[in-house]
Order: sequence, then structure tokens, then C-alpha cells
Amino acid sequence: MTHTDVVDATPGKTAQELDSLRQLTLIIYILSAAGWATGGFTSIVAIIINYVKRDDTEGTLYRSHFSWQIRTFWWSLGWSVLAFITLIVGVGFIVFIAVGIWSIYRIVRGLLNWNDRKPMPV
Repeated sequence: MTHTDVVDATPGKTAQELDSLRQLTLIIYILSAAGWATGGFTSIVAIIINYVKRDDTEGTLYRSHFSWQIRTFWWSLGWSVLAFITLIVGVGFIVFIAVGIWSIYRIVRGLLNWNDRKPMPV
């Protein structure tokens, strides 16, 4: 039995299903990161995939990654709206920087845990 078999062993899921979820989770992280270059378009694609495929992750470590990705999207969007509104009083730029750093941290941390086949703390 390999390291992968031990970590990804999930009752009710085949190895192929788990590999597919693992690959999809990576794609969503990439789409989220690419959102910086696409004006958020790929982030919207990522969140749609998260919601459409979320039930498929039930009982796997990827469920926590999907929750992590969904929370990252919505909190980033909320804080970005606040940053935009507060541009008028001059602090919005600082809020945008903070949101950027925080979302990059969340994507990197998620990718590191994905690579190590560890769940996210949710």
C-alpha cells in the first residue's frame, strides 16, 4: 500500500474518483489564482465549479478544500466591495492590498495542503 492509498482511502469512493477530485481541486486553485490576471473572471468560474461539484467531495479530504475555496472567494469579494466603497475616503487602497495578501495566502496555503494530501482547517 502506498502513501497515496493510505491518505486518500475513502469509503465509497474509487481511486479514480479520488484522483479526479484531486485534479479538480487543483484546477480550482489555479482558476482562483488566475483571477488576478483575468479581472476575477476565472474566480467566478472556480466558484461555480465549487458549488456544482461540492456534493461529490462529501466524505473526502477535498471537501475541506472546497469549503476553503468557497470561503476565500466570498470573503475576498466582500472585502473587495468594502475596499471599493472606501476608496472615496482614501483607505480603500490599503484594504485592497490587505485583501490581495490574504487571498494569496489562502491560495498558497491551500495548494501546499493539497500537495501534501492534507485537509484544510475549516
